[in-house]
Amino acid sequence: MKFQDKVYNLCKKIPKGKVTTYKLIAKKLNTRAYRAVGQALKRNPYAPKVPCHRVVSSSGKIGGFKGKTKGPAIKQKINMLQKEGIKFSQDKIVNFKKVLYKF
Repeated sequence: MKFQDKVYNLCKKIPKGKVTTYKLIAKKLNTRAYRAVGQALKRNPYAPKVPCHRVVSSSGKIGGFKGKTKGPAIKQKINMLQKEGIKFSQDKIVNFKKVLYKF
């Protein structure tokens, strides 16, 4: 199975109302290729079935979306997460540890 398919399979497991990190996905795949996880998600052909919007930075910040780190794409990612119950203060997730999904 290709690396990106393994990433997509893990991503499908993230429940609505939860987020995980690029780092946690990489760890689950026994690699430290956090950026490669981001690159795979940037090219996600299965959205929204594979909810890549639920993957954020380990700091609790939003991270990227659709290959962008600011602008309308990031606003869209924040809106999608807010509709699922994730709360933000500035560009950080409120109660990050509480909504963090660990595999």
